[in-house]
Amino acid sequence: MMKKLLTNLGFWILVAMIAGIAAGLLMGEQGAMFAPFGTLFIQLIKMLVVPLVAVSIISGAASLGSSSSAGKIGGISIAYIALTTVISIVIAIAAGVIFQPGAGLSVESISALTPKGVDSGQPTDLSFWETVIGMIPANPIEAFAKGNILQIIVFGLFLGFGVAALNEDKRTKVINGLNYLLEALIWCIGKVMWVAPIGVFGLMADAMGTFGFDILLKVVNLLWVDLVAVAIMGFAIYPVTIIFLSRVSLKEFFSTMLRPQIVAFSTSSSMATLPVTMDACDKMGISKSVTGFVVPLGATINMTGNAIYYTLVALFFAQIYGIELGMAQYVAIAVTASLGSIGQAGVPGPTLMVVAVLAAAGIPIEGLPLLYALDRLFDMIRTVLNITGDAACAAVTDRLAIRKEK
Repeated sequence: MMKKLLTNLGFWILVAMIAGIAAGLLMGEQGAMFAPFGTLFIQLIKMLVVPLVAVSIISGAASLGSSSSAGKIGGISIAYIALTTVISIVIAIAAGVIFQPGAGLSVESISALTPKGVDSGQPTDLSFWETVIGMIPANPIEAFAKGNILQIIVFGLFLGFGVAALNEDKRTKVINGLNYLLEALIWCIGKVMWVAPIGVFGLMADAMGTFGFDILLKVVNLLWVDLVAVAIMGFAIYPVTIIFLSRVSLKEFFSTMLRPQIVAFSTSSSMATLPVTMDACDKMGISKSVTGFVVPLGATINMTGNAIYYTLVALFFAQIYGIELGMAQYVAIAVTASLGSIGQAGVPGPTLMVVAVLAAAGIPIEGLPLLYALDRLFDMIRTVLNITGDAACAAVTDRLAIRKEK
């Protein structure tokens, strides 16, 4: 038992996370000396993510494009993502209105706590058509060079369906080549993941050493309300869809997803967790063709955790500034949070997309830097929900779209 535990990657990631927190608190700002370990780990992941996503999407689309289930898989997975995103925003609005996380905090407190020299960013003009047009790459090579995942997915789908249109002999050879390349990329990321404990230690030591607990306590209201909303989505809404719309038992789903959730929590990256999530889906018996198509897609556009966070932050600051929100403002928050969550890359970092949500509802953005200190912790929480939703989407799509294929 002990030997098995000592060889478990998830265990060492958890140990590294706790050690990083302790080191950060003990060393204070000197904990930033470990930051390069975390940066190195994230860079290694980023190096492999773009080719992994591209090859997965092309391979999945090519494999499915010639079958009658291709349209079903795309339609069902996107419909599931859209519906759960809307539900998550409704939950966030309800939680924000009921619990009032911003009540009791003054504008003076925000001014005093705002880090010097931090720019909260400018409002982003985010429209439906700009988002749609922005997903289509004018130059696919540029999309790959810049790591624009949404554009890569669109191009990958077109190319994959183009491969599916080839005659069977040519199609089989191309798909086999793509699958071999995918196996090689997954092997590479698997090796990189063994460096994860060192990277996680560096990330946590830096975060805790730089900010400590004092500033974190200032937004504890928003944190626990966010946890409530995430818990409702993760332990109520997703389980209902799994119970009634998938072949996977609830117990099997959550026990298998424990490792991906630990990796997601520690790395704050849906993309870094991608190979672990795909492996979990495979262990649950979900079709490889569905996993290869849905999980990379979900890691990019299925961001219910982000949608909840964006919505709650908008309500949080509206309550701080004493702004009464009407139906138009709630609709603006809902629409912008949906588009913003879809446009947010599945990698850790400051969520400036929330600026668009605040601007859409006419809420001042001056207090936003207050949350930057705690962004990492919020990122951990929402990433766990995001990857749980990816796996749930794959499980549901597998049953509804491919009833007999396994």
